[in-house]
Amino acid sequence: MDDNGRILAVGAHPDDVEFLCAGTLAILKQKGYDITIATMTPGDCGSVECSAEEIARIRRGEAAAAAAVIGARYICLEERDLAIDYDTRTRRKVVSLIREVNPFLVLTHALQDYMADHEITGRLVRDACFAAPIPNYGGAGNEKATTGIPYLYYCDPIEGVDYYGNRVPAQLVVDISAVIEIKTQMLACHDSQRRWLRRQHGMDHYIEHMLSWSRQRGQEAGFAYGEGFVQHRGHPYPQENKLLELTT
Repeated sequence: MDDNGRILAVGAHPDDVEFLCAGTLAILKQKGYDITIATMTPGDCGSVECSAEEIARIRRGEAAAAAAVIGARYICLEERDLAIDYDTRTRRKVVSLIREVNPFLVLTHALQDYMADHEITGRLVRDACFAAPIPNYGGAGNEKATTGIPYLYYCDPIEGVDYYGNRVPAQLVVDISAVIEIKTQMLACHDSQRRWLRRQHGMDHYIEHMLSWSRQRGQEAGFAYGEGFVQHRGHPYPQENKLLELTT
């Protein structure tokens, strides 16, 4: 698919994109690309104090504020935490997202990660990239089919490890050292998650956790900070490493 200036990042929940690829998005925005950040859910289970409706409202606002840091648009597909289904209804919804944004390059979750929401999101986005150009495959709305399959990249799984704690190698590490403050600012917009992550995941400070992992991944490639990706090159996806071209 030709470079049309539009890039889409799809995470399962608010703050996933900021953890995994916000630095890369910041670089691409500085190069003049139109960035859209989408989440499958509004993060409705991400609180022990607020109701699902209240924390969803808060987290939609945090996600929009984070996207605004780099002048990006934010979209929520309004599925629910731990209830993202790998089915035709949800696939059609993601196809509509791809058709509406019409990106030539897409970033999403690794197909193996620590939780099902991330994995199912990655699978749905993979399917939607393939299906979006097919005129006879209906989306959730009346959006026109795209003109081709976009370049597709999977972000690192959380902490860069598989189910068994083994390090997952990256095909590409993007040097985000020059934009680490922007990535930090974007993640800091998700203030509601600090107490949640401390209680649920034992993470005392989510920003320090992000910085630690970004340092580890970056140092593997000789950078101060980095973000890792694997490109989907199965038939008939584009084969050129466009993300490498755009970020070096």
